[in-house]
Amino acid sequence: MSTETQNRKADHLRVCLDDDVQCQNITNGLEHYRFNHCCLPELDLAEIDFSTRFLGKDLKLPLLISSMTGGTEQARILNTRLAVAAQAFGLAMGVGSQRVAVESPQVEHTFAVRKYAPDILLFANLGAVQLNYGYGLAQAQKAVDLLEADALILHLNPLQECVQTRGDRNFSGLLKRIEEVCRQLPVPVIAKEVGNGISAPMARRLLSAGVAAIDVAGAGGTSWAKVEGARATDLRQRRLGQTFADWGLPTAECLVSVRRSAPQVPLIASGGLRDGLEVAKALALGADLVGLAWPFLQAASLSEESVFELVELLRDELLTVAFCTGSANLSALRAPGLLERV
Repeated sequence: MSTETQNRKADHLRVCLDDDVQCQNITNGLEHYRFNHCCLPELDLAEIDFSTRFLGKDLKLPLLISSMTGGTEQARILNTRLAVAAQAFGLAMGVGSQRVAVESPQVEHTFAVRKYAPDILLFANLGAVQLNYGYGLAQAQKAVDLLEADALILHLNPLQECVQTRGDRNFSGLLKRIEEVCRQLPVPVIAKEVGNGISAPMARRLLSAGVAAIDVAGAGGTSWAKVEGARATDLRQRRLGQTFADWGLPTAECLVSVRRSAPQVPLIASGGLRDGLEVAKALALGADLVGLAWPFLQAASLSEESVFELVELLRDELLTVAFCTGSANLSALRAPGLLERV
């Protein structure tokens, strides 16, 4: 099982880097929003402050390097580059599913980034469905301890499991098992989709189970149905990947509905965001933290310098939005009337 899992992780990296697995007929929905331009900001750009706090930890920018990879030598290199950048710029970071490390201790080092990023907000990660396949508090704690993580992501991926060859498809009674982990684990638990979105009703159920934060991870970016379809050797699974390539709830739709339904929940927006303007829109719509994966994967596959350049660009784009809307900080960016639906 562990060798199969390692091979799958290698396939995921290869497909995401080399194939066109982005959604084609559904977007993240942020194009429906526009900022009102301010011709006289009355600000000094150099003094704009977008620092924030999430789950008790300070961040210099409200950016998350979203969960991607681990388990292979290539993944180790990518995670190291990403962690170094997260430390340098004061970002949050998540790693890919740690199931492979739980089952194969020899690959634990491919996830162990804390030594490169001692101060960052760092998220461990396991598939929630594994709680129906023998996992429990012990495995969740192991994932957290391996990373010295500040929180644990339990990712929800029913569509991916349907398309994945020999996927884990028993989600029965899973909410109760999630509740048990939330109650016993000493760090916060974050519920995250993988690119098909979390609706407001589902967010309420997860929060009632004890989840501390939500990452809506909506549709509009990488399609994991496409990824699994591309790596499938079975014709039926390939066809499933094609049929459901654009399935899901757009990120903006999830973000707005979950924020309206749960005004106080620590909320992460991810799913198809590609630049700092989209980051700013997500923040203005109520996200506390904004996650990007595919752009960071592309940059990290090139070099550490490329990751630094990407963060600098995202930062400059975000600050430009702030300057041109007269927003000195995050709170000001969320002022009523600043962002309108078009």
